[in-house]
Amino acid sequence: MTTTLSERVSQSAFDGSMLRVVLLMDLHEGTQQRFFEAYEKLRNDIASVPGHISDQLCQSFENPSQWLITSEWESAPQYLAWVNSEHHAEQVRPLGACARSMRPLKFTVLRETGRGYDQAARPSTARLQSTPRLGAGIVRHALTFTVKPGSEKEVAAILSSYASPAARVDDHTRLCRTSLFMHGNRVVRTVEVQGDLMAALRHVSEQPEVRAVEEAINPYLEQDRDLGDPESARMFFMRAAVPAVHHIAAPEPESAEVQRHAIYYPAKPGCGQALARFLARQDEAAARRSTSPVRSSSIFQRDDIVVRLIDVRGPLKADPETVYGVSGPRKAAVLDRLTLVPGGRTRSPHHTMNLITDRRAPAQS
Repeated sequence: MTTTLSERVSQSAFDGSMLRVVLLMDLHEGTQQRFFEAYEKLRNDIASVPGHISDQLCQSFENPSQWLITSEWESAPQYLAWVNSEHHAEQVRPLGACARSMRPLKFTVLRETGRGYDQAARPSTARLQSTPRLGAGIVRHALTFTVKPGSEKEVAAILSSYASPAARVDDHTRLCRTSLFMHGNRVVRTVEVQGDLMAALRHVSEQPEVRAVEEAINPYLEQDRDLGDPESARMFFMRAAVPAVHHIAAPEPESAEVQRHAIYYPAKPGCGQALARFLARQDEAAARRSTSPVRSSSIFQRDDIVVRLIDVRGPLKADPETVYGVSGPRKAAVLDRLTLVPGGRTRSPHHTMNLITDRRAPAQS
């Protein structure tokens, strides 16, 4: 049986589909009016964001502390460019201060029914996802932050020595894998979760061993944070989040011969999204070749930070063009145009990050 490319790509922000975003919120007691007023100030700004089509603010019919914000976007990249911006972080700060919990959900639109959808008000560039994507029910996410130069060895020792938290979060959610890498003073932590990502991240943050590690690295961080202050912690992790924008994998079980690597691509200012899109196309082209050593690739992008997490069969040097996403001189020239080379010197446009720890949850019985 032949597995098509569309079946291998289980996640993509670059297929041109419309995006429906749903934000579920549970407010602190007595903050409903303050929350409503904060949203009233925000909604005109949202309406002018490129790619935004519409949004709705809804309050629970049964419970006045439960709220729902839905928004529709022409495409995922336009939404991600806004939600990952520093401007967005400041815009939503008053809303977050009212919330006991927030759960964002993002969906590409496959089908629509109803008279309103036949109207011509929607931009011509917005289209539906053509076919359902397949996958193993895994959600991927990354966090990144920088530490003070000169503290890299101490930070690596702290981050590699803690005990793993329990894999089981609840009946529906489970931690599958956590991989942590460093390049220079930049730390990247990727997680794979089966079930509810937000529940898993909340579960991890509450574990004593993890809290001890987070406190231990606080003195080394370039950006100050106070994990005892919920708002400070929320803003830090919001800014540190690097969402997965593309994932492609071969339809074969994991093998001991496959090794995990992370490659960091520093994009030129304003080129992060174009770089992530370029790498996604190269991964799709490589997937069509049965001899490709890359068995899976996840691309994470926020602003001009792009990280590609790959599982590779055999050594990296065996097929460097495919491994690094630059097959052929023309593609290498494109990559050079999109990446930042400090001081104009000739050097590699990508960096293989150092693996600090790669932890897999034991197989379920």
